[in-house]
Amino acid sequence: MDRRLIEAAQKGDVHQLLSLIEDDPFLMRAVAVSGADTPLHIACMAGNLQFVKEVSNMRPEFAKELNHEGFSPLHIAAANGDVQIVKELLKIDSNLCMVMGKERRIPLHYAVIKGRTQVIGELLSACEDSTREVTARGETSFHLAVKNNQFEAFKSLVVYHKTHNKEDNLNQKDAQGDTILHLAVSRKQYEVIELMLDENFVTKTLLEVNSLNKRGLTPLDVLLSEGGDCEIEEMLRLAGASGVQNMNSVQQAMQSDNRNFATHEPSESEIGRDRPRKPSKKLQDYFKYDKTTDLPSKVRHTLLVIAVLIATATYQAVLSPPGGVWQDDFSPTSNTTNTSDTQSSPPPHTAGRAVMGTHKPVPYGLFLFFNSLGFFMSIHMISFLTSKFPLQLELQISLLALIITYDTCMVAIAPNNALSTFFNILSGVLPALIPIMTRLTRDYFKRPRCVSPNTRAGA
Repeated sequence: MDRRLIEAAQKGDVHQLLSLIEDDPFLMRAVAVSGADTPLHIACMAGNLQFVKEVSNMRPEFAKELNHEGFSPLHIAAANGDVQIVKELLKIDSNLCMVMGKERRIPLHYAVIKGRTQVIGELLSACEDSTREVTARGETSFHLAVKNNQFEAFKSLVVYHKTHNKEDNLNQKDAQGDTILHLAVSRKQYEVIELMLDENFVTKTLLEVNSLNKRGLTPLDVLLSEGGDCEIEEMLRLAGASGVQNMNSVQQAMQSDNRNFATHEPSESEIGRDRPRKPSKKLQDYFKYDKTTDLPSKVRHTLLVIAVLIATATYQAVLSPPGGVWQDDFSPTSNTTNTSDTQSSPPPHTAGRAVMGTHKPVPYGLFLFFNSLGFFMSIHMISFLTSKFPLQLELQISLLALIITYDTCMVAIAPNNALSTFFNILSGVLPALIPIMTRLTRDYFKRPRCVSPNTRAGA
């Protein structure tokens, strides 16, 4: 293409264009067979509206041509956000918005990628069918908006689809089988997920929250496989999302029930199960923990409340042991010879020591041991459940101070040196031993059990 024509297109010099055509009437026809950028491509790149108008009037067919990079003039104008140029090109032919370029992308796709909301509105007004077009990778405009973090563009698309009853497009999958919800969850785009689950924008019954991608994962599975997010997980579960394992177990249970119903007569035990449940059983089932519906954040909150209550109760039990503490010192003298006085007098004791420990040292020792077990276990639960909280240093110092005051009080009220020494050792061992023992015990009971070949064969 003539260098002077390129410069005129870059500058938007319409007079120079007309002058060049006057000198060479076949100049524009020569451009058509050159295979490079047309003056319309260059003018759209430079944003020269008047030049675009002039060239469009002379050679309207240039508006459909793709350059060597696979862009039409409308692709370029849409990506740049030049609303006026977009309008001018659409005047030539509204079907220009359906021209496919590189990777089968239409102008709307590039407007979404760049977040050009005004251009998106113009393109959708000119051609409603463009919303259904997908790229060579199976991506809709929604997929591209999520992949390129263009929330405002995504929102404008959602609003358009809501008002034009095209919400079924929200469930389309790309080449990997991912819906928009899969992508948003994978990228932890809170705003996008919140918008999609908002009934004011998306009709709840139309959105498929448990769609499977080609890896066989639901959006919730994708979230959990990539580290999770408590708030996003809560939103998904409230919307009815579940993991593929739960879905399979429910389907298998339903299929099993259907098979049993079709092939077996009901046994006496099955007839008993079909009877109405007792009110006490209904109440128990209503409050029973269900890991498929109960949110981890709420469960953690409940466990924290319970742990704090246990810590408070056991700490108070040490401060005020059963029977209280002695209020005075007493030590019988050698002058005490009267047998009846000796029998009625209390045993030797020291003020501030536990009365129960003086009279019944073995039961008192058991009381303090199990009370300490409950206290240190609750402290471990608090520390475990708050391990990722902010202000960790301050929290751990507070828990350590609480443990030290508990140990001091426990040792101080022990009635004799033997019990005092025992609980000194106990208060040092339990806090370190409990985390280890709970972990080992949990791992032991959770590990898979091996079944011998003989047993399996006999079964």
